[in-house]
Amino acid sequence: MFEDFLTNKQNWLNGKGPYSEIVFSSRIRLARNIAQYPFPSRATLHQKEAILKELGEAYAKVRGLKKSVFVRMEDVEELDRQFLLERHLISQEHTQSPKGKGLIVSSDESTALMINEEDHLRMQVITSGFDLNSSWQALSAIDNELSKLMSFAFLPEIGYLTVCPTNVGTSLRVSCMLHLPALVLTRRINKILEFLTRISFTTRGLFGEGTQALGDFFQISNQVSLGHSESELLADLTSVVNQVREQEIDARSVLLKKHKLNLEDNVWRALGILQNSRLIGSKEALSHLSMLSLGLDLGIITHVLRETINGLFVLIQPAHLQKQEGRTLKEGERDYIRAEILRKNLTA
Repeated sequence: MFEDFLTNKQNWLNGKGPYSEIVFSSRIRLARNIAQYPFPSRATLHQKEAILKELGEAYAKVRGLKKSVFVRMEDVEELDRQFLLERHLISQEHTQSPKGKGLIVSSDESTALMINEEDHLRMQVITSGFDLNSSWQALSAIDNELSKLMSFAFLPEIGYLTVCPTNVGTSLRVSCMLHLPALVLTRRINKILEFLTRISFTTRGLFGEGTQALGDFFQISNQVSLGHSESELLADLTSVVNQVREQEIDARSVLLKKHKLNLEDNVWRALGILQNSRLIGSKEALSHLSMLSLGLDLGIITHVLRETINGLFVLIQPAHLQKQEGRTLKEGERDYIRAEILRKNLTA
């Protein structure tokens, strides 16, 4: 299942979106609950199955979901669930206790709807680069069509009702994944993260909540939605991302002016390791790919494609390696195959 995603060249990993040298992707997420059912944490399995049935029938009537598939998570093998997590299509929570849970995902991976995760419905649209408006327009259209097919829990005084209080209101979560290697190298990143916390923005790692900032990736999103309109939330994150992006550009300029030789050495060493290693762990590989990506952005290397590097950030993850091999792999085997894939893709 989902093998076609391995060769999908049109998804958000292609690096063709606006400002994609720093803003890896943009994501819009909405949470919704169907009015006549208890929240998933209180619902019986029978009620969850009823929700699955209702949404499984409704999605086929939504124009924005025509090229999508509906699956029950209990029919998805554990490896495929981890694979979907690595592709940012489901959450860590959705990989666990799969009974009564479902997923609707588009063929181009831009749209995914988790059913019976924390809320009855967690919908997201993800696009390449800094393109929040396109993501919002696509998801808003899907939400509007679904709202005509079912009644979502809503109070005029506060907005949409959700399990987590921070999502009450519009229930809109706006986020961007940024690649910030220069801010890490110049040791400015901690001040940036502290600033974001003070102004009520959340920062997570490459794979969302509870994960580390591997490969110098940082996911920035709004912390609360209550009391803010959709346009305000979009504008606020756009402003913050632009500020962080400008800080990263300045840090890159400093590295080129004051530490150019060391920077070039680090980039070429990273390429050399990736081209010649026989065993390499995912954390080390992500670190070197991050440096390689920075080198490409700054013109230090020119013969590697952006799409290739972006794809490798995901293709070398454990579940992806096992999907490509079609079998379960031990850690040592993964390290060997990861190195082989990196050599194949990065050796001219």
